[in-house]
Parts: sequence; structure tokens; C-alpha cells
Amino acid sequence: MTGVKALGYTTPTPIQLQAIPPILRGRDVIGLAQTGTGKTAAFALPILQHLLQGERGCVRALIIAPTRELAEQIHDTTQGLGKQTKLHGATVYGGVSMTPQIQKLRGKTEIVVACPGRLLDHIQQGTIDLSRIEVLVLDEADRMFDMGFLPDIRKILKRLPTHRQTLLFSATMPDDIKKLAHDILRNPVTVQINYTLPLTTVSHALYPVEHHHKNTLLIKLLEHTDTESVLIFTRTKQRAKSVAQRLKKAGHVATSLQGNMSQNQRQAALDGFRKGSYKILVATDIAARGIDVSHISHVINFDIPDTVEAYTHRIGRTGRAAKTGDAFTLVTQNDNAMVRAIETAMGMKLERRRLEDFDYTAPPPRSAHTVPLHPQSQRPRRRTGAKRAGSQMSSDSKPRHHGTGAKPFGKRRSSHAAYSSGSSSRKPHRAV
Repeated sequence: MTGVKALGYTTPTPIQLQAIPPILRGRDVIGLAQTGTGKTAAFALPILQHLLQGERGCVRALIIAPTRELAEQIHDTTQGLGKQTKLHGATVYGGVSMTPQIQKLRGKTEIVVACPGRLLDHIQQGTIDLSRIEVLVLDEADRMFDMGFLPDIRKILKRLPTHRQTLLFSATMPDDIKKLAHDILRNPVTVQINYTLPLTTVSHALYPVEHHHKNTLLIKLLEHTDTESVLIFTRTKQRAKSVAQRLKKAGHVATSLQGNMSQNQRQAALDGFRKGSYKILVATDIAARGIDVSHISHVINFDIPDTVEAYTHRIGRTGRAAKTGDAFTLVTQNDNAMVRAIETAMGMKLERRRLEDFDYTAPPPRSAHTVPLHPQSQRPRRRTGAKRAGSQMSSDSKPRHHGTGAKPFGKRRSSHAAYSSGSSSRKPHRAV
């Protein structure tokens, strides 16, 4: 309980209340809950309890996550909760040297948190022993499938003991996940916590605006709003960087987080945001599942996301731990269809707001580098085949695809692929 109290846990969340008992009984579990509901502790606490008994110094629990940031967050939470247990953990993801990871895996490591691609690298090189895995967790399963990691997951599953406990946590339950759950889980208990709806502790507002006024409106909005810590989402890596630069020029303490940054740069940005050194973090959806910061007061969608699920995950970064938060979205006429989809899913009409002293009729600036002037350039250019699949991913986030004509995704595909995962920097075979 020392680690639990140290991390500020006092009252269990609904997902923890419902998931922990069956996990402790050794049952396989499907956990469906939105971001920010306490899923990590829901599986970490029972795993720590289980590992207190039995052999030490070998990998007995494997947690697979889609991104480096989420892997680090899970690792930090698990180590914090288990501080007094003397259980050791390690993270495994791409974009960094394998040597320190190999050294950790050769030591007294019981819990490994890994991204699929780099984990396969270790498996193929024989630098990790998964023969004694007792508990497997697939966290943020829907995001892993959106990013094309289903083939990698199935390869990993073939290397694990068949007699194990399997826990699958996801925010949504598309057909691909249902099929995988049917294949790998044994008589699972399903725990569902309003997983398709955004948190009730978050208030929502839309700010209609023309494309060329987005930057100016954003700066004005920040000037008129009492904020603590602000997370701003953009659709592309380049726009995240340029928006952050504009905010700095306007006097804000801001930084960006996107796939073109090195792992050290990304970690520095996250650490600075957590500690309050940066009041504003501008990010692509790479941050939607990997930031665990309780004091985010506002989430601002500079670009509206492509799916209702992505909206849910983005705004789930605020209103955490029973606190209240605000979600603002800058919308153009081209976003009307997505706005209607979000309102339908939420069962409510979102408030439209205007800033009184903002000139919405001003002509476009002569130089508008960060926001496209034409509606058709608002979204990234669509591509087909493997080129489209990797168009916005950093080199270490591309899943492996083998064989002629192999398709990286199933029926479901999220078009905002600007995530970074822990797969290897080695380029995959391209489908032809």
C-alpha cells in the first residue's frame, strides 16, 4: 500500500473496482474504458500482487503498448506502485540503442513493458526469454491495430506460453479486436465503463473559424482563458512544430512533441510539461495515449481529429482524477461532418462560441505557413497501399509487413497515423 499512497491513489475508479477482483482470481479480462479512467493501475496492481509469489529474476509479466510514451508511462506507474516489492521492470521500444535494453533484460527483470516492433527484434536476436511469461497485457489494443501492429502481435503471441493469464484493455471494440480476443482469451470477464463516451468532468466548446485565422484565434483564446497547463493537438508533425514556434514568439512557454524529434528530445518535452517548465505542449496524436499528467486544465484541438474515438482520447487528457477540464476545438466548415458525428456519439449539441474582440473578417495574412488557405489542403494528402500506411509515421513506428500484397491493416484504419511506437528503425518490406 505504500506505493499506492505515494502515487496519490485514495479511492478506486470504476474500472479498477470491476477489473481488479477477476484479475486477482486469475481470470482473463477484457477491459473497455476511455482514457483517463485508471486502467494502468487496474492491471498493474494485480500483476504486482501475483508476482510477489514465485520465481524472481526472470520475465514473468509482459505488457505490450503502442507507443514509447505510453510504455514509459506504464513502466513508471508500475514501478511506483511496486516500489516496496523489489520487483524489477524494463522498457523495450525502438528509436534508442538496444544495448541498455539487453543489459536490463539480462538482469533481474520480472516485468517488461514493450512496443511490438522492438520486442520482435529482441525475440529474433534471442536477447529476451519469454518462456516463463505468466501474465500478458495488451494495452490500448485498438490503437495498436490502427497503427498496423496486428501481424506483429500475432507473431509475439506464438512465442508465449499457451498457459497464461491474458488481459486486453481497449477504448473501443472493433471487429479485429473481437476476433483476436476470441482467439487468445479463455472465457474472459468483460468489464465495460462507458467506453465510447468522453469524461463527464470535461466541458466542450467549438470555435468556428476560417482556416487562415486559426493561429491568431488560438493566441487570442489563450490570452482570454485562465489556464494551468494546456495540451494542443494538431494533425501533422510539421504543424505541431510551427504552432509551438508561433506561441513562443507570442510570449508563451511552449514546446512541441512529434515524431520527427529524437527520443531524448521527446522525453525532455514530456518531462518539462509534467514538471510545469512548459505550460503548453503542442502535439500530434502521439501524445493522446502516452501522457499521464493530472493537472492539464485545457485540451485544444487546433485540428479536429478524424474519428470520434480520437476525439475521446484527446479530450481524455483533461478532467482526470475527478478534476474538471475544458476541451476547445477550432472548427471550419469542412469539419461539419465530424462535428455531427461527435455530437451524435455524445448525445448532445456542443456549444459554439465566438470571441467578442476577435476580427473574424480580417483578410488572410500574406504569409500563412502553418495553416493551409485552401480547404482541400486541410487534411493530409491521402495515399494508397504501404506508402499511405507510413506517410506520417517516424521510421521506428512502421510495423513490419512481409509477403507480396500484404495489407498492413484490416478493415479499420485511422487516417491520423502520426504516432510513434517502439518498433525497430529497420524499414519494413513494402507491399506491392
